[in-house]
Amino acid sequence: SLIPEPPDSLEETSKLKFIEELAKWENTQNQRIIEKARQDIHKEYKRPPRVLDPFAGGGSIPLEAMRLGCEAHALEYNPVATLILKCTLEYPQKYGKPKTREWAETENPLLEDVKKWGKWVLDEVKKEIGRFYPKDKDGSIPVAYIWARTLPCQNPRCGIEIPLMRQYWLARKKNKKIALKPIIKEDGVDFEIVENPDFDPSKGTISRAIVTCPACKSTIPANETRKLFQEGKNSERLVAVATTHPQRRGKQYRLPTKKDLKVFQKAKEYLAVKREKLKEEWGIDPIPNEELPPIGTLGFRVQRYGIKRWGNLFNPRQKLALLTFTEKIRKAHEKMLKEGCDKEYAKAITTYLALTLGKLSDWNSSLSVWRPDQERNEHLFSRNALPMIWDYGERNPFSGRLVSTSAIESVIENCSNISTSNNKIHVIHGSATKLPYPDNYFDAVFTDPPYYDNVPYSYLSDFFYVWLKRAIGDLYPDLFLTPLTPKREEMVAYTHGKTMDDAKREFEEMLSQAFKEIYRVLKPGGIANIVYAHKTTQGWETVINTLMESGLVVTAAWPISTEMRGRLRAQRSAALASSIYIVA
Repeated sequence: SLIPEPPDSLEETSKLKFIEELAKWENTQNQRIIEKARQDIHKEYKRPPRVLDPFAGGGSIPLEAMRLGCEAHALEYNPVATLILKCTLEYPQKYGKPKTREWAETENPLLEDVKKWGKWVLDEVKKEIGRFYPKDKDGSIPVAYIWARTLPCQNPRCGIEIPLMRQYWLARKKNKKIALKPIIKEDGVDFEIVENPDFDPSKGTISRAIVTCPACKSTIPANETRKLFQEGKNSERLVAVATTHPQRRGKQYRLPTKKDLKVFQKAKEYLAVKREKLKEEWGIDPIPNEELPPIGTLGFRVQRYGIKRWGNLFNPRQKLALLTFTEKIRKAHEKMLKEGCDKEYAKAITTYLALTLGKLSDWNSSLSVWRPDQERNEHLFSRNALPMIWDYGERNPFSGRLVSTSAIESVIENCSNISTSNNKIHVIHGSATKLPYPDNYFDAVFTDPPYYDNVPYSYLSDFFYVWLKRAIGDLYPDLFLTPLTPKREEMVAYTHGKTMDDAKREFEEMLSQAFKEIYRVLKPGGIANIVYAHKTTQGWETVINTLMESGLVVTAAWPISTEMRGRLRAQRSAALASSIYIVA
């Protein structure tokens, strides 16, 4: 879009062939091809072309614009996404290069300091709470604790505590089949661990919220299950422990012991003391007590089961781990400043450390389902939703492919892969309906706007916002002004307190205003590429009408396959596998 139409068919064929090569995933890091693309763009502009994405999200578009030698501008309304943009785009350009010529070419000071302080945080957390994840007598290390929520059987002649389990598999691989076998006793259900089970472990005690008692076979209807949870009749039970041993391959499984329960209880008691201490120090409850979104929010199911606050998504030991990491990240920032670190640079390093909280919470909550096919718990956001989970895996943050070290390593790895260049990058927290730029400012606008209520962005990002606010809220007062992410000007068709027609109308008005703003800031002759993917004709009618009203002139539309076919959203819905790129 940034280069002119080729003058003849020969050059057009050559150019199209080059673009085909440029677009291949395997050429992402091919510097020869990227440099050629930069030169093609550079020929047409006296200075790097200005490119805007007013719905920047995670930053894919501005990152690629920057890699192609453009002056990229990323605007985003959501504070969590804005923070990610700073770490993806802004800080690597500002701090990810050697400060002096004495530095080796390959050395990245930002990367080295994130590694150094990440290790410091991990060591400090382990020093304080490592005792709550003790080794077994034989040297085995618990890597995951597998829990099941429970309800009392409603048959008055039975009344046992029913472990709510989707299935009984612990490991289900080609050459490894291990399951929990329920043993029915007069006073309840015990378990034994069996290899190559002689029963069907895929049939558990609960499906679609309908509970079947394994003892008397009576059932609890879904509505009654929800009511019992709302009344606080539920509990939870540790049913198995997955371990590893330095001298053995793979994971082993055992039943929980009295020691496991005693240690968990001690962690719970320690959390209560620590919570009060930090509440006094920070002036805010260190456990996120902010409310979850209203019942009926797209993708959110847990509120119907009495889970009303963000902190309720974690068991006590998971809360303790997150709380301690949050505290040590704050301490790391204090220590950096005491050691004479530049204030803005210390802020950048601490921000990378704080992003690990997102990984920690995503992979270690009471909604992290145990995956027997992979022998690990799944991260919560495998799709854009908070579904109710009955049995879950609690990770040990100090062992195996740990949630904590892998969280830090993941941030470091991504940080090391982010390209640095001499091009300007601008990250701005603001609204696409009120762009803070003068008229005729940009050479091109590339963007992927939201689609009605397809994804409840702000409500999902609250999951991360509440922990980030406690870790680095003081460093970004403009991003963490509100108890939860701001929603009033978010371009999503929410129906809370209004009809669907009103919600759609508001969304369409905001989208129309955003397109008018794109028209205003775009130079005459400038290109706007708008990516749109909606499965209803109404969605298409809206985008075409709002584009026409804005003054932009549509010149082409290209369908491009952009989505992974195997993603859960595609498997379970009519979501499009391709997006339409509207050129205007």
